[in-house]
Amino acid sequence: MVEVDPERFDAMVSEALDGIPVALGKLMSNVAVTVQHESGPAGLLGLYQGVPLTRRSSFYAGALPDRITIYRLAICAVCNSEPEVVEQVRRTVVHEVGHHFGIGDARLRELGW
Repeated sequence: MVEVDPERFDAMVSEALDGIPVALGKLMSNVAVTVQHESGPAGLLGLYQGVPLTRRSSFYAGALPDRITIYRLAICAVCNSEPEVVEQVRRTVVHEVGHHFGIGDARLRELGW
């Protein structure tokens, strides 16, 4: 396990989001990305909650934002160095953004995420 300061971890998440291709970032809609610094659900490094873009219809109007939560302590627990945390944050952010685009876990695994 490695300890990463909450502010540094927030910056890692921001950097991972900034690394998403601009064209994809422009397609993201009504989604909030947050960091939970306390323990999250067992076994989860991140969590997407909402209605994926592929399932939205004209009835979607007025919905609360989807949520992507990144769990700091869970990620730090599976890493042995800060560079590993940076990479795991990037992988987790991309994975959860993939869910926002309607990509399931099996396909994300096939793609290496």
